[in-house]
Amino acid sequence: MNQMLQIGANTVLSSSDGSVVISYEISNSIDISLTAFLLTDSDKVQGDSGIIFYNQPESSSGVASLIPSEKVGNTKVHKINFDMSKVPEGISKIAITLTEDNGTGFSNVKNLKAEIGVENSSIRLTRSSFTNENGIVVVELYLRNGQTKAKSIWRGFDSGLEGLCKNYGVEVEPEEQKRPSEPEIIEQQTLKETDKTLANPENTNIQNTSSSINFEKVKGKISLEKGQKPVIIEKTSEITATVSWKTGTDYDIYALVYTQKGKQIDVAMFGAQGTPPLRIFGNGAVEHMGDVTRNNRSTKTEVIKLRLTDEILAVVPVVYSAQSNGTGSFYRYKVSMSIDNHNGTSVTVFAKNANNNDRVYSCVPGILHNTQDGVIISPLEIYSATNSENRPVLKMGSSNMVEVIMDKGPKNNYK
Repeated sequence: MNQMLQIGANTVLSSSDGSVVISYEISNSIDISLTAFLLTDSDKVQGDSGIIFYNQPESSSGVASLIPSEKVGNTKVHKINFDMSKVPEGISKIAITLTEDNGTGFSNVKNLKAEIGVENSSIRLTRSSFTNENGIVVVELYLRNGQTKAKSIWRGFDSGLEGLCKNYGVEVEPEEQKRPSEPEIIEQQTLKETDKTLANPENTNIQNTSSSINFEKVKGKISLEKGQKPVIIEKTSEITATVSWKTGTDYDIYALVYTQKGKQIDVAMFGAQGTPPLRIFGNGAVEHMGDVTRNNRSTKTEVIKLRLTDEILAVVPVVYSAQSNGTGSFYRYKVSMSIDNHNGTSVTVFAKNANNNDRVYSCVPGILHNTQDGVIISPLEIYSATNSENRPVLKMGSSNMVEVIMDKGPKNNYK
């Protein structure tokens, strides 16, 4: 039996379990994700467990399970299974939503279809038309008088996933990321540096250094964001640069080293055109520790150890997602870089300004300058141009600080 459900209409489902299937015509300019929100009577989630998405595809109660999307010819298909008999205490509704993560918007999505399948019947949801929306609430599943019901919504949001999250009471970012921690100031150093990062529309991002500011020598657990002024930490015998991301994709990190002689050395487990792989530089001054956590943990990491010598002026960790890895959005997988001197101080830079573009392959979270007074950490968070597989290059700036120029180095070998 087939049925059509108009916008705003509701219907009783013949079974408490079934699936919602959403499909659309594949296009290189669009990237759609499905997210389900488990809601209370006040239309709010109870916490992070109330969000079903690619990194958390199944609720602990079994009320909703997200199936990996698949391609069928020229069509992309998303599917989520539900069983309203397993609704956890306090939850009365499931909102099934879509986001278009490339910024193209749903006005450009062709042949968008949604239907509910239960037992031997299907219910087609008559869709709305869209203009600037990049987030949609498609349908709500809910319990009423012991029955499972569905309501066709098709409500749009211009603010995408962020708008949906705010609508349902979800904190868009962890609180510790939203408000950088207050550092313990030990002393102030006056050095030449800048807190400004320049990026032109072509993404040939350049970290420029031109002004004199006061650096705060800090201790403790520090969070930095793009646009904040750099900090200086104590230089210890061993410092680690750790890049972390949510599981679901495979990143690689490498380090660009700039020496006193004005030479750039790439410390990477894989090569680039004319640049062979190099795991260790300077007898262990910079050492890549390998892909150490390829497992099923919720967070993956790679580590570079720094035993800084006077030969090294600067180190730039680069996060890279090869085209062969498939999806690699720095925003989606919550990439961050943490610098730890293992003497009570760690500084973390989050990739908070990224978008959900899977065709941006390189991110430079920050740069470390090696000085006699300590290690200066500057938050950069700059990205490669779309589709670029080229490495960044380093050069000495006019204020005797090293600059990062994106996309001007050799092309990474295909991985």
